Amino acid sequence: MKTTHKKFAVLLLTATALLAGCTSKEYAVDSSAANSQALNFAWNADIGDLNPHLYAPSQWFAQAMVFEPLVQYGEGGKVLPALAETWDVSLDGKSYTFHLRKNVQFSDGSPFDAKIVKKNFDAVLANKEKHDWLELINEISSTEAVDTDTFRLNLKNPYYPVLQELALVRPLRFLGEAGFADDGTTAKGIKKPIGTGPWVLSEYKKDDHAVFTRNEHYWGTKPKLEKVTVKIIPDAESRVLAFQKGEVDLLFGSGQISTDSFKMLQDKGNYETKVSEPLATRVLAVNSNRGATKDLNVRQALEYGFDKKTLIDKVFYGYEKQADTLFSPNFPYCDLNLKPYGYDVEKAKQLLDAAGWRLPAGKSVREKEGQPLSLDLGYDSGDQVQKTIAEFTQGNLSKLGIQVNLIGEEYQTHVKRQMSGEFNLIFSETWGAPYDPHTVVGSMREPSHADYQAQAGLAMKKELDQQITRVLVTTEETERQNLYRSILTTLHEQAVYLPISYMENVAVARKQVTGVNFLPTQYEVPFSTIELK
Repeated sequence: MKTTHKKFAVLLLTATALLAGCTSKEYAVDSSAANSQALNFAWNADIGDLNPHLYAPSQWFAQAMVFEPLVQYGEGGKVLPALAETWDVSLDGKSYTFHLRKNVQFSDGSPFDAKIVKKNFDAVLANKEKHDWLELINEISSTEAVDTDTFRLNLKNPYYPVLQELALVRPLRFLGEAGFADDGTTAKGIKKPIGTGPWVLSEYKKDDHAVFTRNEHYWGTKPKLEKVTVKIIPDAESRVLAFQKGEVDLLFGSGQISTDSFKMLQDKGNYETKVSEPLATRVLAVNSNRGATKDLNVRQALEYGFDKKTLIDKVFYGYEKQADTLFSPNFPYCDLNLKPYGYDVEKAKQLLDAAGWRLPAGKSVREKEGQPLSLDLGYDSGDQVQKTIAEFTQGNLSKLGIQVNLIGEEYQTHVKRQMSGEFNLIFSETWGAPYDPHTVVGSMREPSHADYQAQAGLAMKKELDQQITRVLVTTEETERQNLYRSILTTLHEQAVYLPISYMENVAVARKQVTGVNFLPTQYEVPFSTIELK
């Protein structure tokens, strides 16, 4: 699709037909392979070095297979024991004492105790500038190994989301002693991913595959699967073809296959297909500090001119639900009754006219002082859903006289574009539970995030950052509510986010794959409950 929704629809139908034509053949699956409890799983990117204390290119799901937190995020937002069985909080809210699970070992047989917990925390704190997007890191004053099974975390101020942020996939999970670099740090890399989790990385070929085997030292209920092979297949259609050929047993996640492919596989009736509950918000971050989108009128015109209903109905087939605010109202402090912009093409055109972007006679793109109204939209080329929405956006906004230049890049390059602010529009998302809203809001102060770049041109950016810092440390509930209302209302009115839909994970599995369930957070795959029948 280039300029019109009609063209987009034709291309979408053509692509669907081609995909159905080239992947409609079904292939027999070797039943003996299923009986071996070995699962083949496809993913769009290399798993990375699995340093528990760092981020991309390491993939969330793979880090979560190997490493565990002190506490875990459960159904309904409940914080549950993990490597810590119990914990106590001081009356002033500034000290958390964790009583560690006894007789836990790392995958190499070495002990998990308070000494290694402290070493991991101290390694993260030694690289603090890498993690200052996470307010908990900024609030830690000291760490203590009280005794073998007791660890204490001391804070500068009371901080209400402590437990939620300790449950995150990264950076506060635990590496075994032998995995540290010789100087005892992890900032520049690790020797080997040694964790306490149910899986061990036993074989790895960069950009090709990774093999995880069951951790025989695991303290909890061991997985029924013996082996998970992650096949790195960057192209979405190739992942579907590999699945249909029997080379892959499970497709899982958001963006791993297109909605067309999911519907096609679902309609066949030969596979188990599932869609999760809404997990996070899919948005376009709108840069208030670059080109035409510096103008509030232009940003609000994008809000009014984006046809979400057609996107949801025709592209997502109703699988995802329309989002009108940055955070879903069911998250704490987010039910603010903010007025949706709504779809109003005439209002959008009036705002563009007011901004000085007018449509010359006989032309399809608006101009101002002889320059075309041209916006750059960045997306991850490996994410089929982002690609589809980007193409829709290009056609949709052309109706307003806006030229949208699509910039599809591999994941790492896409992330660098987010960090640099070299975009007018770029795909972003909230992170769902347990991150929303506190961790995401806290990260808005970090220049390496798309959120910061999108907000950088706002006259009230400094005040916003001050409010964010305050909302995370105040102990007064009324003040916290008022601050969140002010922060989220400002972001909504300034139109630096164009909410699209509430993201969901999808799963497509072969019939013999059982136990495929959705977890409370969006970044983990339920390998530990899966069994091959």
